[in-house]
Amino acid sequence: MNINGSVAFVTGGNRGLGAQLVRALLEAGASKVYAAARDPRTVAEGAVPIRLDVTDHASVVAAAEQAQDVTLLVNNAGIHRFTTILGGELDDVRREFETNALGTLDVTRAFAPVLGRNGGGAILNVLSVLSWASLPTEAGYGAAKAAQWSFTNALRVELAGQGTQVSALHMGRMDTDMIAGKGIEGAADPADIARIALEGVEKGRLEIIADGFTQQIKDGLSLGIEALYPQVGAPA
Repeated sequence: MNINGSVAFVTGGNRGLGAQLVRALLEAGASKVYAAARDPRTVAEGAVPIRLDVTDHASVVAAAEQAQDVTLLVNNAGIHRFTTILGGELDDVRREFETNALGTLDVTRAFAPVLGRNGGGAILNVLSVLSWASLPTEAGYGAAKAAQWSFTNALRVELAGQGTQVSALHMGRMDTDMIAGKGIEGAADPADIARIALEGVEKGRLEIIADGFTQQIKDGLSLGIEALYPQVGAPA
């Protein structure tokens, strides 16, 4: 997938990683970049602002109808409520699923025919290291991202026939509003993650691993539950 000359559509394109992806796409030579947000007035200059709420099906359909020239879809929009598995609000878990998993799926279903008519193109789904490992204090987000990863794998198979490349970006903490005020140190610069993501798309990588910690977690999947969660221990 060549970024240069592409027409990209970035959900959540007004801040954080989304804004950096929009900037990186423009710098890489994309001929047009739609930056989708609930409030399009917050989109940076240079992008084409478009209104989108990924949890509102009518909004998704309207956005796809306005952007019929898209060749690269970037599913970046997401929320993180830091919901615990037992004590957190169930409504927060529901919103995380509706936005991160079902919202991404709805947008993809709307744009898949557009990509097909435009030669196949590519999809980049922004996932997380928590697609592969769970934390009790972020269980809702992790479960939603795991569902999003499963959807991504299924989409690869279903869209292969129309020549659409489907890539997934996995990374750890980023220095964005999502973790502001949480006391988390050592978070990555989202500009660096955006660059890594687009390089991966151009190289045709189906799984794009943005940092060493995420690679370590992925490698640990084959070692068993006790390796990923040593505090649990083996059964007596």
